[in-house]
Amino acid sequence: VRVRLAPARAYVDEKQQGEAVNSNVATTQLEALKSMSVVVADTGKPELVKKFKPQDCTTNPSLCYQAVQDPEYQGFLQQALNSKAAKSSDPARPYAGVADVLSVIIGAEMLKIVPGRVSTEVDAHLSHDAKACYDKAMHLLDMYAARGIEPSRVYIKLASTWAGVEACRRLQREGVDCNMTLLFSFGQAAACADVGAALISPFVGRILDWHKAKYNRDYAPHEDPGVASVQRIYKYYKAHDYKTIVMAASFRNAGEIRELAGCDNITISPALLDELQASIEPLPRKLWPTMGGNSDERVSGMSQATFDSLHGSDEMAVEKLKHGIDSFSADQKKLEEQLAKLASTL
Repeated sequence: VRVRLAPARAYVDEKQQGEAVNSNVATTQLEALKSMSVVVADTGKPELVKKFKPQDCTTNPSLCYQAVQDPEYQGFLQQALNSKAAKSSDPARPYAGVADVLSVIIGAEMLKIVPGRVSTEVDAHLSHDAKACYDKAMHLLDMYAARGIEPSRVYIKLASTWAGVEACRRLQREGVDCNMTLLFSFGQAAACADVGAALISPFVGRILDWHKAKYNRDYAPHEDPGVASVQRIYKYYKAHDYKTIVMAASFRNAGEIRELAGCDNITISPALLDELQASIEPLPRKLWPTMGGNSDERVSGMSQATFDSLHGSDEMAVEKLKHGIDSFSADQKKLEEQLAKLASTL
């Protein structure tokens, strides 16, 4: 039986063992955060990755679309258009394959800078088709391999639908690490851990957005419902010895990040990275593996019915998952339209 120490005692013991970090030696809050969490850059622009020196980086259609609005990155668009791997299998979306190539080109550029991994997203249009998600994931990895990049340096990003969970189960069994995104509920988190997902990305800010709109009130960082959701998931994973990495994502303010200092990974936008880099205030650790405080029983062997029950009972999560898939799909469409526009000028 694993003995779980009281939170204060566990924290002190970890510090004595050198596992916790004295953030006083850091000169900025960003440096302090890097000493206790893996910091990931939430941007599609390589020069910003160079500036902040994160361990990992992540992309999605929204970030790719934003990046290619910059004239400096027009070359990426032309490379994608000229690629032999850009053929689309969907006649209604002739530039979908080009968009896939573009995401890999940007990801490969990022991997020249970061020592860790890049997360590359499966087309959100496929979020409810497990086989299509799997096939797309393997195609993305093939394109990375053609550029000399091993699968061990890539996370495949999948929406945390039941189909995404099933695709993740198959991919993880085959040694492909997945980043489960658009995660808003405890049910989604439990399912992802149950199938062995390498990493999850709970969306802190979007949870906050929903609660602010629903209840017409503001939330301080310590009471932020998005922060509370990540805290619950983190404690559940550590209590039941899941190896799945919790990567908090989608922040609305730096206060949310500070409340999650010590979370396994944290992916942060350039604006908030700037804010943390500019602050010299102490940054106390808020999460650590043996902190305890979990009351959720382990959910094992989850079925679709159980997933639907757990996730479906969370009104916020159901709405935000649908909205997130729709939003990513819309950004994918805008990206494909941008590619078509450029192709017409060549």
